[in-house]
Amino acid sequence: MKNETQFQIELKEDVAEGIYSNLAVIAHSSSEFVMDFVRMMPGVTKAQVKSRIIMTPEHAKRLTMALLDNIKRYEAQFGDIKIPDMPSFAPVPKYKGDA
Repeated sequence: MKNETQFQIELKEDVAEGIYSNLAVIAHSSSEFVMDFVRMMPGVTKAQVKSRIIMTPEHAKRLTMALLDNIKRYEAQFGDIKIPDMPSFAPVPKYKGDA
């Protein structure tokens, strides 16, 4: 039997509100993945990064696995998530910003 440690996670009120993002820009190095979450508005050519998450490659892979598992469970309950007119590889927008 595994000895599992339990811990508490605090969710502050301002963080609990969340941040809406409809674009993620992902970059990586040998030691980290950097994910910038952006909100694009129709007709606006400039967008701001609303949140940046930096994690190790191992944690990035764990996140991917958790997302895939949740998408599978979501689709089992609500049906396939449709992505209209999306090419097999989505083009990456030109991204220029201050890091």
